[in-house]
Amino acid sequence: MINEPFKVRAYGFGELAQLYFPNITKKSASWQLRLWINASKGLTEKLGGTGYVKGRRLLTPMQVGLIVGEFGEP
Repeated sequence: MINEPFKVRAYGFGELAQLYFPNITKKSASWQLRLWINASKGLTEKLGGTGYVKGRRLLTPMQVGLIVGEFGEP
């Protein structure tokens, strides 16, 4: 199987989380990604500037770009 390169686009929060944590459930992956985001104060502030609020289910391409910039490509 050929892996497609990661593309910054709109993602569901759980969808992106599962790319980072493919071997756990969607709920657990979302929880883990949220822990990572909350632990990164700089990222939390940057995301807040884009209109991100905790519990948001859809991430904009800009928000995805910030997350990938902080944690690397999934």
